Amino acid sequence: MSSGAHSAKVIDHLAIPRGRFPHVKVAGDFVYVSGTSSRRPDNSFVGVEVDEMGTTDLDIRAQTRAVIENMRAILAGVGAELSDLVQVTAYLVSMNDFGGYNDVYAELFDETGPTRTTIAVHQLPHPHLLIEMNGVAYLPARPRNPTEEAMS
Repeated sequence: MSSGAHSAKVIDHLAIPRGRFPHVKVAGDFVYVSGTSSRRPDNSFVGVEVDEMGTTDLDIRAQTRAVIENMRAILAGVGAELSDLVQVTAYLVSMNDFGGYNDVYAELFDETGPTRTTIAVHQLPHPHLLIEMNGVAYLPARPRNPTEEAMS
């Protein structure tokens, strides 16, 4: 990541964004995580099973878990953690999935965690996606040592 008050990064071991944007952008003490899904680096999706007849089974619980784990990996790429999140927005294709999503979310966050908004959307970038999330984390700048200063 480049030095300075603003820097953006695509995390190497995650699915490449499906557009020209970073996984994460750091602006001062804030970390902005782009919309994140359950997509894997090989472009398959967690929480999707298709049987030999072509019947598709989509699992909101598995997708929610994978989205949060992808967010965890993105945050780790800039030295942050899930506990640094101060705001999360979730986009659900169907509010019928709210219960399963909410149960998984509650396994990782409670009332001391980030603020949250959940929005129903018509669709997401792939028909197998039930959920996408983005967030903002607060990561106060750490004092840099003289060696780091000289290298920047």
